[in-house]
Amino acid sequence: MSEGSLAFNPEFDPDGAEGGVDTNLLPWLPLSGVAGLSLKPLRASMESGMFNVIVRLEKGAELERLLSLSGMDLLVLSGSLDYSDSNGSSHLEPGIWGYLSANTCLERLTAADEAELLVNCYGAFAMLTPDNQVSRLVTSADIRQMALQAGISMVPNTLAECMVEREPYTGEGVPLAIAGKKSGHLVASVTTASADTFQHPYFIDCRAVPWVVNPDLPDIGLKVLRVSQETGFISVMVRHNGVAAPHNHIGGSDFLVLEGALGVRAGPPEGYGPGTWFYEPSGARHDATQRVSDDDLIYTANIYGPLTFDTGPGTPVVAVLSWMEYVALAEAGGAKLVPNTFTNDSSLLAWAPIGQSTA
Repeated sequence: MSEGSLAFNPEFDPDGAEGGVDTNLLPWLPLSGVAGLSLKPLRASMESGMFNVIVRLEKGAELERLLSLSGMDLLVLSGSLDYSDSNGSSHLEPGIWGYLSANTCLERLTAADEAELLVNCYGAFAMLTPDNQVSRLVTSADIRQMALQAGISMVPNTLAECMVEREPYTGEGVPLAIAGKKSGHLVASVTTASADTFQHPYFIDCRAVPWVVNPDLPDIGLKVLRVSQETGFISVMVRHNGVAAPHNHIGGSDFLVLEGALGVRAGPPEGYGPGTWFYEPSGARHDATQRVSDDDLIYTANIYGPLTFDTGPGTPVVAVLSWMEYVALAEAGGAKLVPNTFTNDSSLLAWAPIGQSTA
């Protein structure tokens, strides 16, 4: 343990309510009606309908005609998958990140090997029949019910919920395939491959995205993957080897640690290690965020609103980091962002008038 970690949070006595969940301690729960798919429930909002899960697909399992109703993003953690439709096929290996806009219908996703993915769903998804009838609908209420039945207390959605004591899961967990491994290389290493290596615009190899640095935070590198000018959402990979100044989360954010240990205000002094996923609700404040081990700290991040920076509690705001600054960083670094919409995409579902079929 580094000297920084010993002095990081000496007086805080965490109760485990705010922050994260070690996904390696959770079980795989089979999703009824979808053969070969199981998941670890992380968060489910009954207000927005958003939910966050880690998904496991058994080797040979196929997802056919999955309709993303409100959009979703995903990161392949282990194994490999093949996505195919009338436009061709894309092979997805660990370190591949993707974004599917609302109404995108995945024609066929096949697990070439047993695969595990981090999946953030902005709303429900549906499994469709060939004539566009819904055969299975999966909502945040489904994820919440699965967690309740399994005795899993998911990560809180609001600051108020963070004040309520959470019961830890006491059953037998199953570690991720990447458990115990340094997995930062999945997104941190650099390849000479082009960002345009897939037949489909949804996917990008994180290793093909250059690191960029905000001059005000020189020890924190970013790979900017997607920026939405409509919602203000940002998806990035982070190499966090410095200390982030005091800041407030105007919108929420979620993270999955891949390597190192992340120390935040509401966490234990030893920080959060690989496989820990956590959600910072809107309004969360961190007087310091830093690595608390000697390894590079590398994690995924979805940021759902601006960050405001100051010099300490009660001091004026000295900087605001919003989607506009992330766009500027990406442009300065020559990063190609994954599109937010796919207007000419044949996989966008065109619903027929009532009584007619689009088949």
